[in-house]
Amino acid sequence: MLLALGIEIGSARDQCAQAESGELVNVTSETESAPSLATDPVADQKAASTAQARYSLGSESRVVLSSEEGYELWAEAYDRDPNPLLALEERTLKPLLRGVAGKQALDVACGTGRWLQILLGLGACRAIGVDRSPGMLHMAATKNCLCGRLVRGDCVALPFRSEVAGLIVCSFALGHVSQVRRFASELARVAKVQADVWVTDLHPEGYSRGWRAAFRHSSGAREIVAFAHSMEEVREAFESAGLELVDCLEPRLGEPERFIFTQTGKADLFRNLAGLPAVLICHFKRRIPLGL
Repeated sequence: MLLALGIEIGSARDQCAQAESGELVNVTSETESAPSLATDPVADQKAASTAQARYSLGSESRVVLSSEEGYELWAEAYDRDPNPLLALEERTLKPLLRGVAGKQALDVACGTGRWLQILLGLGACRAIGVDRSPGMLHMAATKNCLCGRLVRGDCVALPFRSEVAGLIVCSFALGHVSQVRRFASELARVAKVQADVWVTDLHPEGYSRGWRAAFRHSSGAREIVAFAHSMEEVREAFESAGLELVDCLEPRLGEPERFIFTQTGKADLFRNLAGLPAVLICHFKRRIPLGL
């Protein structure tokens, strides 16, 4: 468990629309709540039963929250919490985002807008961030250039027209999605032909080692419920949706992340984790039009 070194996992929910030209645009009116990330009845029941569940890890009692509850509680401190997994993901993925300039980009499960800022800085001509958590979106809106680019929406029911984005980034949200096929289908639906789709998450081996999104709150330790998916499950779901797997990266924690562990008094933990695959970064490409 990487408590206080928690990972970023965006969530998504509620609304945005599309201009007639196909440009991504924000909507200011409110609609009824869209479905949650865990959209099937079994997953909803599981998330509900785990929310507020308590268990102990060593001498510490931990409360497990649903993704919606967890990120609302975490939002204010999210950007302040040092996070080596975000650092590892960013230093690996950012150099690979070539040809962003001039593209319409979508940051799905944008959280506090980290990747949205990066995409704009790389020259995206139009970029929108979508997330379910009002608290995370509120924090994102305080950042320069992001106000007016943020909408509420669910990553398994994206509030956009089909084939609108030339580039999609979805960072650390996969582990909060119970229905991977539906998630993949939505990303494929909004992606233009030849669009690049980047999906990152905790590495499956990390889940097997018990890693979870976790943070400290004034009321105690908190963990956010997660669904572990194998690489084969992810590949099959995305390829069935028409997204071809171009590459799969499995970066390991290295010297650039050592400082974060040392800064938080966890140098011993770094020595135990260094060299292990920590993050999964999948690059997909939309090869064929919808319906073919």
